[in-house]
Amino acid sequence: MHHIGLSGSVIMSDPEKFPLLFSKKGISHIEIGEFPNEASFNNFLELVRKKNVNFGLHSPLYRNQSKNDLLQKVQYEPEQAWQQLERDVNYMSQVGAEYVLVHFPYFKEEQEIDTSAIIEDGIKRLYLLQEKYSITIVCEPKLGVNRSEFGINALDNFPIEIWDKYGIKLCIDIGDYLLATGDNVVDYIEKWKKHIKLVHLHNIEFHNNKYIWVPVHPSHEIDKRHFKVKHLLSLLSRSREVFFIFEHTPHSNPTETFVDEGISWVKEIIES
Repeated sequence: MHHIGLSGSVIMSDPEKFPLLFSKKGISHIEIGEFPNEASFNNFLELVRKKNVNFGLHSPLYRNQSKNDLLQKVQYEPEQAWQQLERDVNYMSQVGAEYVLVHFPYFKEEQEIDTSAIIEDGIKRLYLLQEKYSITIVCEPKLGVNRSEFGINALDNFPIEIWDKYGIKLCIDIGDYLLATGDNVVDYIEKWKKHIKLVHLHNIEFHNNKYIWVPVHPSHEIDKRHFKVKHLLSLLSRSREVFFIFEHTPHSNPTETFVDEGISWVKEIIES
């Protein structure tokens, strides 16, 4: 049985707009992070309990904390990032989150390093946190600076039999994966399918060399301006008990109808 969820990205984690996350029919899960402060997180928790949905943390819990530093310094020293993550994991295990999602592996750019050794050290530490606090940790491989594919390729080169030992789940962000791997996307995902727990759903539009995340929608399959994602959704729905999470941002001002059509379309694909 799969789950359909909504990401805090659709409201940019704005506390004023929390009710919008809970107003969509058929949504049973919210994934969110980067709250402005503790009061806003407590307000969110109250809504979660009142509306009887479950939630996962997209770390960090609070804005301006570490997001990409577990393996190398981007904004914070890695040890600071690990300490913050442990605090978040501990807290989430106490308040009933389904999981904590981390950007991992994240490398800023291509470099001459032994990525497999670095990734294994990281997953050992994630495994120890998962065991210590009895909460699922999910890794989301990410593009680096200037859309660097180095991190996604590093995961692809990592021996799956070593990953198997640690029982850490994966999140596939279909936008990042399509940008990184293009036509080879199915090969990249196929290797990891028994570890996939989350799918981040958004398509991509380019505006003056920048790109924005837009809702997935059936019209994209034929408009020649967007990535086709239907085949990917079918593939990803073969993994067990996956959370499919709509993770577009408000920048393209999608209408409610457009988003709802996308949700219905995804449901049809993953249920068939």
